[in-house]
Amino acid sequence: NKKKAARNKAIRSAVKTAIKRVETAVAKKDTEEAASALKNAVSTINKAASKGVYHKNNAARKISHLALAVNKIK
Repeated sequence: NKKKAARNKAIRSAVKTAIKRVETAVAKKDTEEAASALKNAVSTINKAASKGVYHKNNAARKISHLALAVNKIK
């Protein structure tokens, strides 16, 4: 149980980091950096959802929120 909890915590941390990278790029209004960070974040979030760390709707909501933010700066 501790092993699984540690794995889930690491995955959640990676997702949060990926989201922060996208939000930082959006705040700087750097479209190229935001787009590449978004691609990385989507991949990380989808992997977390496929492993059961996040519910698929939660993952979809996170991705949608980030995509909307990136599209607003374009």
